[in-house]
Amino acid sequence: MSLIVTLILADFTTPERIGVTPSSMLWLLPLALSVAVVYKATKVREVRTVNFIKESVVLFASIVVFMFITAAALLGIAWLVT
Repeated sequence: MSLIVTLILADFTTPERIGVTPSSMLWLLPLALSVAVVYKATKVREVRTVNFIKESVVLFASIVVFMFITAAALLGIAWLVT
C-alpha cells in the first residue's frame, strides 16, 4: 500500500474531536436536517417536491425544538444538583 493511502486510512482510526462550545453545537443542525430528510424519504409513499420539503422542515423543526427543551431541562437539573 502506498504511503498516501496509509495516511488517509489512518485518519479514519481516530475520532474527530468536537468540543462542547456553543458554536460547536451548530453541527447538530446539519445532522438533524439529514436525519429529517432521510427519515421522510423512507416513510413518504409518493415524493412530491413541495410536500416532501414541507414535511422535512416540520420534522427538522420538531427535532431542534425537542433538543432545546431537553438541553434546558438537563441544564436545570444540573443547576439544581450543583
